[in-house]
Amino acid sequence: MFTSPGAEKTNMRSVCVPSAGRLAGAILFVLAAALPARAQYGRPVMSDPAVGEQYHIEGVLNLWNPDLEATIESESLGIIGDKVDIKADLGYVDKQIREFRLVLRPAKKHKFRIAYTPVDYTGDVILSREIIFNGIKFKVGLPIQTEFKWDTWRLGYEYDFVSQDRFFVGFIAEARMTDAELTLQSPVDDEFSRARGPVPAIGGIFRAYPERHTSITAEFTGFKLPEVNNYQGDFFDFDIYGTYNFTRNFGAQGGYRTLDASYIAKHDNGELKLKGFYFAGVLRY
Repeated sequence: MFTSPGAEKTNMRSVCVPSAGRLAGAILFVLAAALPARAQYGRPVMSDPAVGEQYHIEGVLNLWNPDLEATIESESLGIIGDKVDIKADLGYVDKQIREFRLVLRPAKKHKFRIAYTPVDYTGDVILSREIIFNGIKFKVGLPIQTEFKWDTWRLGYEYDFVSQDRFFVGFIAEARMTDAELTLQSPVDDEFSRARGPVPAIGGIFRAYPERHTSITAEFTGFKLPEVNNYQGDFFDFDIYGTYNFTRNFGAQGGYRTLDASYIAKHDNGELKLKGFYFAGVLRY
């Protein structure tokens, strides 16, 4: 036993049995010293990634039930067309829309995104008002068959500049290819209007995990394209949804999305608004 000079008169029991306070302090001192030692020797810090973030390929099928608002206007031979409301004039009703999404994730912060949203409505109606479409006059009481399409491809890249185990914040850049078409067939004449073109977009995404299996995500993209070669377009897309991941390979989503898009292509123009709830299945590898 080692003692300091002058400690000869110290009570032997008090030296050999330290108080509880001194013992606790010694333990804390040892633990505190050990932590820097671990960092000094480069021992890895254990991470605890969320269940839904352990993948390289992700596929999503959305079943969307939006409220639809859309108009198409087509001019021909100098004859200005009427704005055709596909609900009020053509009798369309809301229906389910399917959307397909694919994410390729070669690295933690980098994602390549692909999405396809086909919008397709058909119907038969007897016109309740006179319509001028593509230079042709369709009179009241005329039976017509119609088809309305507004298909969109989205090709994008996402960089998550903040990426932690339980949340990330990212930047999105993408191009959207829109193909909009309205066809009217009647005993008098058949006419159609079609517009196609790309629109760039930028936006952001935020995702947080309240617990390992459950995430909440908010995403926004949009752009207003100025007139170029008689073509102009814009859109704004906001999506908020929650995901429960049963395993790292399978999850279920539910959310609310709003999409507002429009275009002007030479003498034709159109507007589309979709908003509503959706449910989705998610597969990952």
